[in-house]
Order: sequence, then structure tokens, then C-alpha cells
Amino acid sequence: MTIEEISAAQTPYGGWERETHAFAGKGADPVPRWANFADPLDAIGAGIRGGVKDRASVYDRARRSAVETPRDRALKTLDLPADADRPTIRRRYAALLRKFHPDQNGGDRRHEKALQAVVAAYTELKTAR
Repeated sequence: MTIEEISAAQTPYGGWERETHAFAGKGADPVPRWANFADPLDAIGAGIRGGVKDRASVYDRARRSAVETPRDRALKTLDLPADADRPTIRRRYAALLRKFHPDQNGGDRRHEKALQAVVAAYTELKTAR
């Protein structure tokens, strides 16, 4: 290359004088509305998968995919709602303890695993915030 050709190639507009080809007419599908998703990252995936059929299915999927925490499992073991307060938890623990403890039911040890699960659940809830 000559000095003039090198100088012309190094300009900020170098290469722009060449003809370019147009993109294909189809392109990517439009991204669905954000309001249709419980999680914004679902909208990105839905754009790739072709959209979401109905809004309720997104919320159901988000609810099903939620990870169950140790606190949730403990409340489930004690058969309590998610908004149970400490006195309610304590009363339910005491009732289940009386129900499953061998000293309270004539030495019957058939409920020993249930008793261990109740004690572990109460210990988890007692130490949780």
C-alpha cells in the first residue's frame, strides 16, 4: 500500500464506503411485555421460546420453582401457616410433643420418628429470625 492508501484506510470513516447487505426480513421476535412476567429474566427466555401463552401460567411456574427453605419445611412439619408467630409455634410444638412422646402415650415408641421431626422443626424455627 502506498502512504496515501494507508492514510485513507486509517481515517475514522475507513470501510464505510463499501456497500453492505441488508439484514434478513424476519429478524428476532419482539420481546413480550414486562408486565406479563413475575421475574424479568423470564421475559428474556420467553422471547427465545416464542412468548408466554397466559399470564397465570407464569405466576404458577414461579411459585412452583421457588426453593423451599428450611423454615418452610419446619412450618410444614408442624402444620402451621407461613405467618405463624412464636407463641403459636410454641403451642403447636407442645401439643405435638405431648402427642408423640413415649412418656405421654404409655411407652408407645411407634411415633419416635415423628417426634424427632417435630423436635428438629422446632429447633429450626427457634433459631430462625
